[in-house]
Amino acid sequence: MRAVLAWKETIRDQCIYDLAFKPDGSQLIIAAGLRVLVYDVADGTIIQPLKGHKDTVYCVAYAKDGKRFASGSADKSIIIWTSKLEGILRYTHNDSIQCVAYNPVTHQLASCSSGDFGLWSPEQKSVNKHKVSSKITCCGWTNDGQYLALGMMNGVVSIRNKNGEEKVKIERPGGSSSPIWSIVWNPSKDEHNDILAVADWGQKLSFYQLSGKQIGKDKTLTYDPCCVSYFSKGEYIVLGGSDKQASLYTKDGVRLATIGEQSAWVWTCRVKPDSNFVVLGCQDGTIACYQLIFSTVHGLYKDRYAYRDSMTDVIVQHLITEQKVRIKCRELVKKIAIYRNRLAIQLPERIVIYELYSDDSSDMHYRIKERICRKFECNLLVACSQHIILCQEKRLQSLSFTSVKEKEWVMESLIRYIKVIGGSPGREGLLVGLKNGAILKIFVDNPFPITLLKLSTSVRCLDMSASRSKLAVVDEHNTLLVYDIVSKELLFQEPNANSVAWNTQCEDMLCFSGNGYLNIKASNFPVHQQKMQGFMVGYNGSKIFCLHVYAMSAVEVPQSAPMYQYLERKMYKEAYQIACLGVTDSDWRDLATDALEGLDFDTAKKAFIRIRDLRYLELINSIEERKKRGESDNELFLADVYAYQGKFHEAAQLYKRSGHQHRALSMYTDLRQFEYAKDFVGATDPKSSRILMTKQADWARSSKEPRAAAEMYLSAGEHLKAIDLIGEHGWEDMLIDIARKLDKAERELLAKCALHFKRLKHHGYASETYSKMGDLQALVQLHVETCHWEEAFSLVEKHPQFKNHVFVPYAQWLAEHDRFEEAQKAFHKAGRQNEAVKVLEQLTHNAVVENRFNDAGYYYWMLSMQCMDIARAESEDQRDEMLKKFERFQHLAELYHVYRSIQRYTDEPFSSHMPETLFNICRFLLNNLAKDVPPGISKVNTLYALAKQSRRLGAYKLARYSYEKLQELHVPSRFQDSVELGSLNIRSKPFHDSEDLIEGMMCYRCSTNNPLLNSQGSVCINCRQPFIYSASSYEVLPLVQFYLEEGVGDEEAVSLIDLEVPPADRRDARWQDVDHGELQTLRMNEGLDDAEEDPFTAKMSFEQGGSTFVPVKVGRPALRSMSRRDVLIKRWPRPLNWEYFRSLLPDVSITMCPTCFKMFHSEDYELLVLQHNCCPYCRRPIDEQN
Repeated sequence: MRAVLAWKETIRDQCIYDLAFKPDGSQLIIAAGLRVLVYDVADGTIIQPLKGHKDTVYCVAYAKDGKRFASGSADKSIIIWTSKLEGILRYTHNDSIQCVAYNPVTHQLASCSSGDFGLWSPEQKSVNKHKVSSKITCCGWTNDGQYLALGMMNGVVSIRNKNGEEKVKIERPGGSSSPIWSIVWNPSKDEHNDILAVADWGQKLSFYQLSGKQIGKDKTLTYDPCCVSYFSKGEYIVLGGSDKQASLYTKDGVRLATIGEQSAWVWTCRVKPDSNFVVLGCQDGTIACYQLIFSTVHGLYKDRYAYRDSMTDVIVQHLITEQKVRIKCRELVKKIAIYRNRLAIQLPERIVIYELYSDDSSDMHYRIKERICRKFECNLLVACSQHIILCQEKRLQSLSFTSVKEKEWVMESLIRYIKVIGGSPGREGLLVGLKNGAILKIFVDNPFPITLLKLSTSVRCLDMSASRSKLAVVDEHNTLLVYDIVSKELLFQEPNANSVAWNTQCEDMLCFSGNGYLNIKASNFPVHQQKMQGFMVGYNGSKIFCLHVYAMSAVEVPQSAPMYQYLERKMYKEAYQIACLGVTDSDWRDLATDALEGLDFDTAKKAFIRIRDLRYLELINSIEERKKRGESDNELFLADVYAYQGKFHEAAQLYKRSGHQHRALSMYTDLRQFEYAKDFVGATDPKSSRILMTKQADWARSSKEPRAAAEMYLSAGEHLKAIDLIGEHGWEDMLIDIARKLDKAERELLAKCALHFKRLKHHGYASETYSKMGDLQALVQLHVETCHWEEAFSLVEKHPQFKNHVFVPYAQWLAEHDRFEEAQKAFHKAGRQNEAVKVLEQLTHNAVVENRFNDAGYYYWMLSMQCMDIARAESEDQRDEMLKKFERFQHLAELYHVYRSIQRYTDEPFSSHMPETLFNICRFLLNNLAKDVPPGISKVNTLYALAKQSRRLGAYKLARYSYEKLQELHVPSRFQDSVELGSLNIRSKPFHDSEDLIEGMMCYRCSTNNPLLNSQGSVCINCRQPFIYSASSYEVLPLVQFYLEEGVGDEEAVSLIDLEVPPADRRDARWQDVDHGELQTLRMNEGLDDAEEDPFTAKMSFEQGGSTFVPVKVGRPALRSMSRRDVLIKRWPRPLNWEYFRSLLPDVSITMCPTCFKMFHSEDYELLVLQHNCCPYCRRPIDEQN
């Protein structure tokens, strides 16, 4: 390290007490006398003197953000200045100001006087001051701005937090006899702890952690230190004081060198931020700026590089593995030498020799072998296996490791370059270059140097080739000269060189650097250049060791250029040797290919093995086998090589020249290059043309260009193969073109097309193809498989024979998509009655389980109609069974239909039914539940609803009966309270039913008033005539069912009724009777006279007291007397008989659904149809044809 004076200024009669740099390093603030001086750091010119203090300025400090700085003076005041050199604030203490320091994070200012210290922030109006017990001499903030250290006259260091509270107190052993004069925190960000450097006038330098724990021992100084300053990264310390000089120390306190000697005490020193410039301020007013130049101390041997770090450490770097090891010397390292397993380090008072633990080439563990405890002055240091070589100007000395001087050589001129060139241990050879141009070879064990060459100019750099046959020299004119050592002949020379090295693994290769370029020269070929920073110091295989500034790196340089230079001269073996040093894969391939084309199979084989190219290795092996068998036609071998390389036309020409045309033809056809093959064969050879056509077709079949292959098949007339290929790749456009061009007689091809369309889900094209073929069954199957039901139905309309093929899958599809009702209808249409019934039974069961009683009623009705359809087609026995089922299902349908209203009443908060309707429904249901109760229907719910409605309508006796019945049954807890309360309440009511309700149960045949609940069912207790109910309100309708006498058919009966020829006066008398009184009694009182007038009335008479039902049977006269408006006919399809009903109150309008034949009061029916848009019972839409 050396210090160069950059500039120097002197301010007369003023002591320079303090300095501070602006954080960007551009300005220097100096405390000089009464003024604050601002200097330009670059050239030492004064920018501006600042006046404001009335007494000596002791201290200055710049804020980390560069916006302001502060000065403190003996006039007890602090002035805050802006970066524009304007004073903006002044505040005072009670004593003179000793030191100031800005917090690096919060920019809080600490100002210290003899008796206290203050903390000021820009945002605060007042300054917080804290008393101290001793005079403060110095202060400093930690890097994170959390703590402030104060150095005092009594030898104490007090560490305070941001609020001024003392956290740590460090008491130095000397006490007040060793006042603390300077403290500073290490600014390094790499340190794990905050480290405080403390310099006191007990002539000690110490280091402490933030906790107050001392690091290491006190470092003794030989002078009183006045100032301590760290470099920006904390690696070095500058100290100045009473010894009138500034000294450079390591961060651990090891003295390294003197920076600048002065004529007075150095009172202050500062390092410029992020640089190697140091400014000193002296007692006599001198300000000196020095630049520190740190020289590179290093050594290189092959792939090991040793260099100095932090002035006292040595780092050994393995340039190949990038491993590093640090050796801490704790003294200034002056010289380094490295050779094989030896490392020599020169320190100020001794030389230490290290050796590797093992012979392993990658081992990086060094241990001390010997110490030579003597002080040496030398220019160059060289290490050998058993010796240290010291070079001092013209003198070379060889010392053993035990400090014995064994040999000494005195040269005729200054030694400019020295290098160990190897040899056996203890007999190594040295290559020495002198200033007068002489180049010598010295053996360590030989006192006589050997002169190799004598140049006319000074030597800068030397190296000898691996075989010791050639010598490369760089002279002082930067010219590279290469000589043959034996003949002393100059082989070649190159300009612009500053360093040179032979490749340690290749005799004929060297490299040299200069002017920012790296130059590689092989043999006597032209130089290959590439850009490179720094200069090269070694060349090992494909790695060039390059030193740039202080960093050594191994640059991987492909040896491509020299390799290609050898290839151009067809020197394959030499090119292979160069390639082995390190080239890219593509270079290896080029070498292999060139060697193969040059028929150097041995080199080609080794190169192809390098890049693992099995294909070419197989070719070489086959050629070698053929050569063993006696083949020697090099043109044929070269043709095979060209064919492998893709040079097909050259290969074909060589095949033709060597008489192997069939190989060329086979090559072209294998490559599918049929056009070239045709050109090669020519038009004169039909046999070969035919072979080509066959191969072309075969290629088309296995080609990875299937569209072209398909077109070839079509042109060759191979339609089936073309269709398969096109279908496999899904090209519908080509396929439909083929299908449209084919004749409809070619059914196999068309069927194949259609099959591919189906697979490709192209329904339209498949349909078109089947239509062209006329294959209706396949077309139907297609529509069904693709679920195009509309097309299928339209086809079935034209061709009914396919009904089963469509409706059965359609029904299954509907069932899979949860559309069971439509599925049932589809099964029905397909004639699959059993499946239709199964679906309906499942639907019905689900509806009952899920309490959908409305749906259950509807499904039972549909089931009954299904049974009737089946009965029509079955034999006599099965027909009876089906008709029984029909009756049962009709009965269940009605029960579930009415129970829906009860269920809604009991389970839902509101009911849409009138009380009378619910009352009628409950009675109807209980009358019909005499025997078995169907699943899902609750007798409890029915009785509960009946009890509630009976009580509301005045049928108290029936209500009491219902409550008593409920007591016998298991009543749900939700009804329990209501039933018990109702049972008690009903006892307070009369024990009879309302007369109006009883009259509503009059039989229209015998005029008997029936009980509200009838254990015999829905029939008259007197005449056993079944009641006909309205399917909405369940009131008894004024209808009487009658039957036809033997011999009268349905068609005849309808035609007789349609005649409408009753006696003229009958209508009037009847209307008159209606006006007079109750209609029911009038009918019974018409007597025998009326019977003659109305034959039907006469037919209604029966034998009183009989226990069997006597139906009303009418003949032709009675039918003829009837009016069409009074008769309702249920026109059941066969095998059921029609049912006839006569209205006894023609003015009561009754409507019958033409599908389910349920009777309704016309007004009710119209209202329900408007609500539901269909029949409420069978759900037949109103606009549907019956």
